[in-house]
Amino acid sequence: MNKVKTIDDVIINVARIIIDELMIEDVTPETFDPEMDLVDEVGIDSMDLATVALVIQDEYGIRIDEDDYPKLTNVRLIAEYINNKR
Repeated sequence: MNKVKTIDDVIINVARIIIDELMIEDVTPETFDPEMDLVDEVGIDSMDLATVALVIQDEYGIRIDEDDYPKLTNVRLIAEYINNKR
């Protein structure tokens, strides 16, 4: 875990995790819009979000409270949440 990563690095990594875990095609971490709503625009459901949250927790060594899941609606918000927890 590298604490000197910029928010942009975290955004790219979170996008990579989402793309890999949910097997999203035709997009790369660099082209994934960090402002895109994950539920309304990507179609992520609560089970998908829980899976992604577990991977992020392992990757960054943080704990994501289930009560916070509804706030994590896009990649940028997830990245900011991660940075605030580290």
